[in-house]
Amino acid sequence: MENYKLVKPKSFVAEDHWYPKALNATIHPMVAFFLNLSKERIVERYCHLNPKVDRAYLTNILSYRPKHFRWAGADLIHVTTEQGKKQMVVIENNSCPSGQKSMPLLDDNDELGGYRKLIKETFIPTLKGQRKIEDGVMAVLYDKNPMEASGYAATIAELLNEDVYYIYFPKEGYSDYLRYKDDILQIKTTEGEWKNIRAAFRYVTQKPWTRIPIVCKTKILNPILACIAGGRNKAIAAKAYEFYNAELEGTGLSINMPETIWDVSQNEVPMWVKKMGGHAVVKIPYSNAGQGVFTIVSQQELDNFMAMEFDYDQFIVQSLIGNYQWSSNSSKGKYFHVGTIPNRKGETFVNDLRVMVNATADGIKPLCVYSRKAKDPLLNELAPDTNSWDMLGTNLSVKEGEASWGSDTNRLMLMDRRDFNKIGIGLDDLIEGYIQTVLSMIAIDNMAVNLMNSSGKFRKKLFKSLNDDDGLIKEILLQG
Repeated sequence: MENYKLVKPKSFVAEDHWYPKALNATIHPMVAFFLNLSKERIVERYCHLNPKVDRAYLTNILSYRPKHFRWAGADLIHVTTEQGKKQMVVIENNSCPSGQKSMPLLDDNDELGGYRKLIKETFIPTLKGQRKIEDGVMAVLYDKNPMEASGYAATIAELLNEDVYYIYFPKEGYSDYLRYKDDILQIKTTEGEWKNIRAAFRYVTQKPWTRIPIVCKTKILNPILACIAGGRNKAIAAKAYEFYNAELEGTGLSINMPETIWDVSQNEVPMWVKKMGGHAVVKIPYSNAGQGVFTIVSQQELDNFMAMEFDYDQFIVQSLIGNYQWSSNSSKGKYFHVGTIPNRKGETFVNDLRVMVNATADGIKPLCVYSRKAKDPLLNELAPDTNSWDMLGTNLSVKEGEASWGSDTNRLMLMDRRDFNKIGIGLDDLIEGYIQTVLSMIAIDNMAVNLMNSSGKFRKKLFKSLNDDDGLIKEILLQG
């Protein structure tokens, strides 16, 4: 793999930046209609269906302009209760979300699609008013998902009409071509000259805080602060959601999430699993791409988890959403998956919904939507040897080596005329998913704001009080 390359203007080739099945797909009319809805119509519809919601408050939320977390993608599960009350539940919100390569074009005449919207509406506006870095170049940093990362590089090159450094930034082995000097990220050119990077679009997802500092003069979207405040830290995200839900009290709005127990040591896990009826989800708070998530529905799966060794001291335990017959007991009752429309064999599959949003001058807008389904169908009754992850896990990423990733695109469900009808959602579900995404994004942005003091310094003591995990704290790079 090349360490980096220069991407020239007018070099965008659509075939390089979309999955083949998405490249020629036609967007479903309902999804196109949703993406073109005005803020006012969304608020009107949502408040009509939820008359206890404060209309003015919801309008302000959708008009919110995040300070740190400006590009997000939430993973949501469509659930229902035994009384038949359906809702979208936030599983997590990501600070480097994928989605462009899976999204059919909204406008057939714009081959840059959502890449253009995100760079034009969110990335480029962040460059205004920044401190000038002499001879600074533009860059895209990535450690996985080169299909989308390179798409962003080509889009930035085209919209700014300048060369863009497309840089591979792995967890280690980059010091001969990347460094920090005076808190500015620099790239070493083929001529041996170190050049300042004035701004970078980041698709660095694997423990990015180990090599990108919280305080950095190079402008980065999203900054690392957004990751540790919840965009790549499930423990802090859960607390951010709780804090924000308290603030939302009385507005008729709240973030829907599974019951979550945080700051759990490995030895405590069996007790929490038992409390939840023997079914639970255990997560390493700082992993992503489906890594570090353990669905537990049997003693064997619990024993397998307890036999493992980990780099971190703390976990989160969440109520498990499964079939009605074997979902977790929680204080909010029992949720179970709505799932896909049954196929010809009568099989229903667990699926999630990824909603990507971006901050614009007019508030937070929906950008991309797609769905992923599990490998195996959802069972009504569990067998002793059931592999629950194959039935409940939806992430498409497949780790093929220490620094190599693949993707199981057979389980990708597009927002096109063919797949959308199988997902089993409608316009109101899309609106609900969008609002849940925005709420969780704002919660994390609020946490990020609180983690910085008025002088722009990271509040390390506050962070440690919220997330007292030495394994994580030792990894965080405060300055370059």
